[in-house]
Amino acid sequence: QVQLVESGGGLVQAGGSLRLSCAASGRTFSSYAMGWFRQAPGKEREFVARITWTNSNTYEYYADPVKGRFTISRDNAKNTVYLQMNSLKPEDTAVYYCAASRTLFAKTLPEFQYWGQGTQVTVSS
Repeated sequence: QVQLVESGGGLVQAGGSLRLSCAASGRTFSSYAMGWFRQAPGKEREFVARITWTNSNTYEYYADPVKGRFTISRDNAKNTVYLQMNSLKPEDTAVYYCAASRTLFAKTLPEFQYWGQGTQVTVSS
């Protein structure tokens, strides 16, 4: 069982930056793929980024809308995953969710078994 708690959301102007954090419980954090999803009002939840740590290597994967602007990272010693968001746009406004998956290279919503409660990110124009 994994419990996830996000933090770091807020209100920022377009072009600004935010860093989201997700603290995870459990002793096997490093074995999970960790992802970020987001859900805007009236829209489906969508994949943002995923990070996997295996064989001492880290693998990152991003959705096209955030490539080059967002960076996902993880600190296995702290059981924490981060999402650094730069050059934010109004269309990035959403509730951002942290998720964990037993599938190393997961990137679809059904592949993630554990979810946080979400943190609101609002980007003003």
